[in-house]
Amino acid sequence: MPISSEHPEEMALTTKSRKPNSPSNFYFCTTLFFVVLFTIPVLFLLHTPTTTSICTTLSSSQTKTWSGDLQLAEFAWNRLSFSERNTPPFALKIAVFSRKWPIGTTPGGMERHAHTLHTALARLGHQVHVFTSPPQDESTSISSSEKGAPSSPYIHFHEGEPGRWRYNKAWEQFVEENGREPFDVVHSESVALPHWLARNMSNLAVSWHGIALESLQSSIFQDLARQPDEPMSPFFNNSIQGVVPKVLKEIRFFRNYAHHVAISDSCGEMLRDVYQIPNRRVHVILNGVDEDDFREDVELGREFRRKIGIPRNASLVLGVAGRLVKDKGHPLLHEAYSRLITKYSDVYLIVAGSGPWENRYRDFGSQVLVLGSMSPSMLRAFYNAIDIFVNPTLRPQGLDLTLMEAMMSGKPLLASRFPSIKGTIVVDDEYGYMFSPNVESLLEALEAVVKEGPQRLAKRGKACREYAAKMFTARKMALAYERLFLCIKNHTFCSYP
Repeated sequence: MPISSEHPEEMALTTKSRKPNSPSNFYFCTTLFFVVLFTIPVLFLLHTPTTTSICTTLSSSQTKTWSGDLQLAEFAWNRLSFSERNTPPFALKIAVFSRKWPIGTTPGGMERHAHTLHTALARLGHQVHVFTSPPQDESTSISSSEKGAPSSPYIHFHEGEPGRWRYNKAWEQFVEENGREPFDVVHSESVALPHWLARNMSNLAVSWHGIALESLQSSIFQDLARQPDEPMSPFFNNSIQGVVPKVLKEIRFFRNYAHHVAISDSCGEMLRDVYQIPNRRVHVILNGVDEDDFREDVELGREFRRKIGIPRNASLVLGVAGRLVKDKGHPLLHEAYSRLITKYSDVYLIVAGSGPWENRYRDFGSQVLVLGSMSPSMLRAFYNAIDIFVNPTLRPQGLDLTLMEAMMSGKPLLASRFPSIKGTIVVDDEYGYMFSPNVESLLEALEAVVKEGPQRLAKRGKACREYAAKMFTARKMALAYERLFLCIKNHTFCSYP
């Protein structure tokens, strides 16, 4: 998370105690105070019905007739229709700061988002320059002026260790390129560009894939997920103590950024209500996925099942994808599935991903197929082979691209009941099931899914596909970002339609 150059104000004690408190006790009490201070509104947000949010109450007919200053829109711009042209009104020169760029390795979610978005913007006719760390694949050229096809971004790899982000080196490259011809817009993916460099840039937009206050929520849910006989992790104590100062620093310096892009409706609300960012500087634009990479293909799914060994008499096939780590909810899924198969022995689980929980899933035997990390082309077959996609994440921040990929592939969802997911993804009961982030709730939802069966789930998947095609395509995302960047360059484009 970002490190502020500002120093928190010192607190003065106005009361005297008969016995002096030790520094450790004072620090503990101070930390506990702030944890309580922030946890109460966080838990309140978690239990606030998302139906009260403008993002879910605004019907499609209302968005079609909505007009006004886009900077004042509190709902996701993806709900609006932006005219598609063969060429943009004028070509923008866009600078992008991204910690990594997906070349030579299986990319993470943020890298895939950055690649999808900025490749799409380049295809729309804009000149996109990406400043990023050297690729981890040593066979890839690291020329600072590497250029792809005319419809591809210009990639500037800074010098240094592969995969290690050094913003100062990237900034030097940016300054040099900006001197040749000034950039119209600068886009920072999360905190790739530190605020003390970016705070005076009036043409900056920063996209938030997670903020410190949401990290506090994640730490709480991860600790609640541990078993009764499992000791509290030392990392939990350290993270709780460290996250409160980060939240305070973020609230202080976030106001210095010119424009904020929230990737979920709940994040947008948090930036406006808790971080106190003025409405006209917070814009909600949901992530999108390549519609060519993720689509329905029944025959591809059947072939994939045969290839990996799913028997024809399997009653149901569950799927989960992503990093196999604790904060993605795998302790919950592992335990809930182990209980489920004692009653339903013909329910199979496909695991696409790698990480510490990989071997634990392998211990289930033939009912669980662990496939490791997969490329987008392989993921297409994975999604088409399952009956329902499970996302047991314990991270309220951001939105996993896997949710959107599954929906684009025509699959319903079984997901954690977090505001970001409920308010943006599973906005209708027809799209799947939601559960509280604990084993009992997940098991109850899994049993409901099994009883419902694959035929009913397939109908839900059709509804998911229709919704995703309207909201989560790369084209829709790119057009929304294009309009924002045009608005930053020329206020005329802030007026909709």
